[in-house]
Amino acid sequence: MTDARGWLSMQQAAIVKGDWSPTLARRQGEAKKSRAGTFTEYAEQWMLTRTNRHGEGLRDRTRVEYQRLLNGPLSSFDGLRLNAITPEMVREWYSVQVASGRLTQAARAYGLLKSVLATALEDGRIPTNPCLVRGAQNASTGRKVEPPTSAELAVLVEAITDRYKAAVIISAWGGLRFGELTELRRKDLAVTDDTVIVNVTRAVTHTTGLGFVVGKTKSAAGVRSVMLPPHVSEAVTRHLADHVDDSPDALLFPASDGVTHLAASTFAKHFYPARERAGRPDMPFHALRHYGATKFAQTGATLREIQERIGHSTVAAAMRYQHSAGRDTELARRMSDLAE
Repeated sequence: MTDARGWLSMQQAAIVKGDWSPTLARRQGEAKKSRAGTFTEYAEQWMLTRTNRHGEGLRDRTRVEYQRLLNGPLSSFDGLRLNAITPEMVREWYSVQVASGRLTQAARAYGLLKSVLATALEDGRIPTNPCLVRGAQNASTGRKVEPPTSAELAVLVEAITDRYKAAVIISAWGGLRFGELTELRRKDLAVTDDTVIVNVTRAVTHTTGLGFVVGKTKSAAGVRSVMLPPHVSEAVTRHLADHVDDSPDALLFPASDGVTHLAASTFAKHFYPARERAGRPDMPFHALRHYGATKFAQTGATLREIQERIGHSTVAAAMRYQHSAGRDTELARRMSDLAE
């Protein structure tokens, strides 16, 4: 029943867009005659044995995300034998996904499809990889995350509930991700005089069915020590005194019961009104991380220093923050000075 619904959904979407092809429909129908060696079966087995470059298996959150893509956009291939998937079929499927307007999801789904079929090629299950759409994995909605201004950040901190002020401050000035922030415990902060060092070694994720799962940071580079600027140290130490239990394992920002992890949906109930007050109703929490990275870049930090502070495994993100800081413009001007 699932494969029938997936197939029908794809045909209806293609018809609405005007891209329906009898060739695609016929090949899909013929491939459904047997479940042996189908894409979905192979993909689910692939997830069980897939490893990263460090030889580790997929993390729980990644596995759940892949399953979501298989049940969602990639369900169009459910029931199809691996060798029945053709370049034409993939192109038509991708055009339907792009037409939906969800470009980022389309790119992720295409990336998963291509990876699964690349392994199938290595296993000798298919003669060639049919994923040949140029630029498909790079598609995105193009929504640029705009960090708050310093004035907007000040209003945000002032407006948000007292027990979450330090959460905004640490994310904004330390560049932490939400999952890293909400797994912070008292033992992760080293406080001396006016200095606060945040040691990021873990992160928490929440997925349907698994609940909260504490694990490694997003990448090995995510394990880092971040020194907060001295001017925010007092607010953080005050939070430790007023809102955090004495136990070394006490969460800095727990749920209302003081023990379990803070859900993003719960935090949003406090963050959304505060961002409205700041005049930024569109601002995602992740914009605070961008703020911290950009401010750090404005100090003249090198790409490597930015990369290490924000916990990225590549310099690509660091370059974005450096450009946002206008660092490249300043350096270009200095080059002109040398030419005089």
